[in-house]
Amino acid sequence: MTLKIRLARGGAKKRPHYSIVIADARAPRDGRFVEKIGTFNPLLPRDSAERVKLDLERVQHWLSHGAQPTDRVLRFLDAAGIAKRPARNNPKKAEPGEKAKERATERADKAAAAAAPAPAEPAAEPAAEPAAE
Repeated sequence: MTLKIRLARGGAKKRPHYSIVIADARAPRDGRFVEKIGTFNPLLPRDSAERVKLDLERVQHWLSHGAQPTDRVLRFLDAAGIAKRPARNNPKKAEPGEKAKERATERADKAAAAAAPAPAEPAAEPAAEPAAE
């Protein structure tokens, strides 16, 4: 039985309120759980102490018994100083895509062509004006 520390949604439509629970990974999101260890109210301001409430002693107990926190709960645990969230390392995500690279090279070529001085050609002699009669 794989245990997860995850969020179970409650509250009314457009007014979410989450319980932080220990549940079997196969159980429904809002269904059967083993123990409720905290709450999360996303409607409160980020700096509010009431936004995330955790029973830290029970969290430590379940982590020692092998419960795996979900990504969102791991954020809460990291903020509380219980668990460390690994740094994300995806350097390819920051690179521009193929089309963006092509556009950049085209733009650079146009800029280089515009900045290069035009080849010096001797000025053409002005055409003679017809004489007025």
